[in-house]
Amino acid sequence: MAGDDVLFVSLDSCRFDTFFKAHQAGFLPNLAGVGVLHRAQSPSYFTYGSHAAFWMGFTPGVVASTEPWLNPKAGKLFRMAFSGSQGRDGEGFRLEGANMIEGFRRNGYRTIGSASVDWFNPATDTGAVLGAPFERFHFSGNTWSLSNQLAWIATELALTPLAQPVFCFLNVGETHVPYWHEGASWERWPSPCVPFGGSYCDAAESARRQRICLEWVDRQIGPLLQRFCDGTVLVCADHGDCWGEDGLWEHGISHPATLTVPLMLRVRGVSVRAPNPPNFSSRLRSLVSQLLRRP
Repeated sequence: MAGDDVLFVSLDSCRFDTFFKAHQAGFLPNLAGVGVLHRAQSPSYFTYGSHAAFWMGFTPGVVASTEPWLNPKAGKLFRMAFSGSQGRDGEGFRLEGANMIEGFRRNGYRTIGSASVDWFNPATDTGAVLGAPFERFHFSGNTWSLSNQLAWIATELALTPLAQPVFCFLNVGETHVPYWHEGASWERWPSPCVPFGGSYCDAAESARRQRICLEWVDRQIGPLLQRFCDGTVLVCADHGDCWGEDGLWEHGISHPATLTVPLMLRVRGVSVRAPNPPNFSSRLRSLVSQLLRRP
């Protein structure tokens, strides 16, 4: 059932510029294998808001695009029975239920998820909401346990019958403050990015650490991405962080730095690309030529 399998990866707090620079430098070979990198807008500026929207099919969108899937307003990849105006969904997933995880379960999928940030903590009333729809859910307890998360997912995938399709969700925490990964060469605390700023806040150090964490994540996540290579894979950030722009730090605030996120999408084994933009220069020359020929 590999072609029907779905993997959804949210790189928590990963800024678009962090992803873009590492991608351009060739340091994200596994993530780059998913497909084309798109600059997208997240539906929210903090974890709960974004994932609540994701669960309704409102994934990050390329605002200027009119292509379904790249812009959920044009057409959702994961469409609930009612989630806004009908778009040009094409061969997307049609789902019914309170959210898309429940929708996949109703369609016979095994739904498994692992998350790292406290908005997914099942010990709290609010945190329990996002993880509740999954058949199997794992909360890592901190933002630096990707190895444990991947091991748990591998076990759950091994327990899934071969004929049963899978919806798998992974929330990666290493790109979240304090920007630290297992074996990192720097101390976990103090964080170089905290709300409202402070003496330890450092934009350059925040950028350096988040990028190193992202590159480390890429080295760990390869086998999971390969497992879903013939299926549907969506990789994005749920939001970004401010690093001193307009005097702002961290997330939970509406700002271009928190709302602009990376997006990569492959549907049933095929990368989703934006169509070639129209050649406005040639169109403009043609229009000017027509105007000059008028009497």
